[in-house]
Amino acid sequence: MTSFWSLRRTLLAAGGAAGTVYAFSTYSRSKSNKKHRVHVVAADTPAPVPGPLPMRAANLQALQETAEFDVLVIGGGATGCGVALDAVTRGLKTALVERDDFSAGTSSRSTKLIHGGVRYLQKAIMGLDKEQYNLVKEALHERANLLEIAPHLSGPLPIMLPVYRWWQLPYFWAGIKAYDLVAGSQCVKSSYLLTKSRALELFPMLKKDRLVGAIVYYDGQHNDARMNLAIALSAARHGAAVANHMEVKSLTKSTDDNGKEVISGAIMKDTLTGEEITVKAKCVINATGPFTDGVRQMDNAQIPNICQPSAGVHIILPDYYSPESMGLLDPSTSDGRVIFFLPWAGLTIAGTTDSPCDVTHNPTPTEKEIQFILNEIKNYLSPDVSVRRGDVLAAWSGIRPLVSDPNSKNTQSISRNHVIEVSPTNLVTIAGGKWTTYRSMASDTVDKAIDVCSLEPRHKECQTDGLMLEGGDAYTPTMFIRLVQDFGLENEVAQHLAHTYGDKAFEVAKLAQMTGKRWPVVGKRLVEDFPYLEAEVKYAAKEYACTAIDVIARRTRLAFQNVQAAETALPTIVKLLGQELGWSKQRCKEEEEAAKEFLYMEMGGKAHLDVRAQTTPDTNLPVADIERYTKRFNKVAGAKGFITHVDLGTIIQNLGIDVSDDQLHDMLEEVDTNRNGQVELDEFLQLMNAAHLGYVTLSRLDRIMALTDNMVEKKAIPTHRSGGGV
Repeated sequence: MTSFWSLRRTLLAAGGAAGTVYAFSTYSRSKSNKKHRVHVVAADTPAPVPGPLPMRAANLQALQETAEFDVLVIGGGATGCGVALDAVTRGLKTALVERDDFSAGTSSRSTKLIHGGVRYLQKAIMGLDKEQYNLVKEALHERANLLEIAPHLSGPLPIMLPVYRWWQLPYFWAGIKAYDLVAGSQCVKSSYLLTKSRALELFPMLKKDRLVGAIVYYDGQHNDARMNLAIALSAARHGAAVANHMEVKSLTKSTDDNGKEVISGAIMKDTLTGEEITVKAKCVINATGPFTDGVRQMDNAQIPNICQPSAGVHIILPDYYSPESMGLLDPSTSDGRVIFFLPWAGLTIAGTTDSPCDVTHNPTPTEKEIQFILNEIKNYLSPDVSVRRGDVLAAWSGIRPLVSDPNSKNTQSISRNHVIEVSPTNLVTIAGGKWTTYRSMASDTVDKAIDVCSLEPRHKECQTDGLMLEGGDAYTPTMFIRLVQDFGLENEVAQHLAHTYGDKAFEVAKLAQMTGKRWPVVGKRLVEDFPYLEAEVKYAAKEYACTAIDVIARRTRLAFQNVQAAETALPTIVKLLGQELGWSKQRCKEEEEAAKEFLYMEMGGKAHLDVRAQTTPDTNLPVADIERYTKRFNKVAGAKGFITHVDLGTIIQNLGIDVSDDQLHDMLEEVDTNRNGQVELDEFLQLMNAAHLGYVTLSRLDRIMALTDNMVEKKAIPTHRSGGGV
């Protein structure tokens, strides 16, 4: 009887949900029949400048020599770049500056989803909250728009919601169908119900015990950093002066015709050269994400904060953790949060956490958060899948700029909706919101700026709804075939170039070097197992890459995919970028060191070493294993008691394996936790213990040393992408 009444309540709730959504959607259509169209042609928008992008030096010159801009945007994340693109396409003289690189902060550290927000729709229905409903409706329109204006960087992604209780099936089904209903004609693809057997067929890694079925719905997925960059480059093509690595040091003020003190520009420093300049503007817009309050307090040091930062951690796992084209949603983790488990860039992304944090330019993922994610995904995966700490290839933390709600007790209940604030001195601040709605946030912000600062745009209305982004105009899904046929590129590389650069992929291909092989004809890779080319480093300089970190993190996504692979590629990247930008030997050395520090602190390297250091070999390893590993170590180390790269070189030479000196050093550094250039017995046992616990997988040093037990095997052991981890 109890189960009957539970099911009855569920069905009633489902019916109520559908009725509520229908009422909301009918009301919205009566208010505006054309607001949420995706096929919008930007009317009368200035044509983008064809040919090469203006050089960074030219943009800096424009910042210095322009008497006064209409709009100066501070912040080069998705929102800031969106504001710049919106302003310049309305005909406003626009400048944008960013302290670090475009998308260096939160905008490159997302879950990579373009979504309306299933959770917000649930809140809207359960609380009869029209504001939450409007937020979802707006986000679903922006999702459709992003999928259209940057087809090379985005695409639909099916996401599975596994169901383990029969009564949840109608409940979740009603909620997901409501999501489709709200999207209306902009629904990516219709959701559908799966039987248990069909769910396991599509997601074979799924735990089958107690599984009763699943629901699949669709959202969008994108390459977030490259999308952010495409917005910035599009703004530059339309005439905006955009400059990364320009830090605003202070705001300037003057008195207007009415005797009112107003913001009139900013003093900024080029962080690469140290040169300071003053830029004047009729309106200054603060779009600095989690650093919003820092800029606001340049205007008024006494003003209270409006942002409450929240840290979200994600991890990257090997591709075999998820199907190639099916994601997974855990709607209720052990602490009530939501975790996504998605295929991305040929690997698997899992996250996110959501916890209050301090604002920092260098957020670091903690081992506690990494372990939380690993423990949660274990609950949904088959026992055949051993979820190992050593399979974590990269990990990062992003700071979300949530708008504070004084009545809220935790960050989860804070709305991601945006807030526009205008100070008494006319500083326009845009805060909150989320990636998907960057364009509508920008539109609202420029509307406010025009009104407050009495700007006179050529176009009063927003021009960016339907405006194609850099690389999207002539892109087609089959473009990669031309790259293969015309240039002799590998299929995988050609697809990567097409999906990364769109119709600009041919420009990158023209820079590719001959391989000297029968096939592929051109296209030297930066690192094995990833489709990135050396030519992309040269092209990155044309896309305003100024540092090695700009290349490994945001022009390519190597740092976010595999920390060890990124470190392996660093010397080549520094050499090539240095040639393009005219670096000295000292500058090259500094760039490589800075990039390694970035990988260590911000991409999960530190957390990995911390967890390795906390393991105690003699308490976890069986005695027999300790004896076996000690014997193996002593066989190589000899009487001196430690192993150097020379020892490794001797072993490898005897085995007949061809390994470079740099690779020998890399193998040693994987284990050399105290960084003294040699491996002691305790470090080697620590490695073996970490492997025993699953913290490390496929260590190259261990594999090489294991071959000394039996010198018959002569073939090199390739390092798989899951090897080592962070």
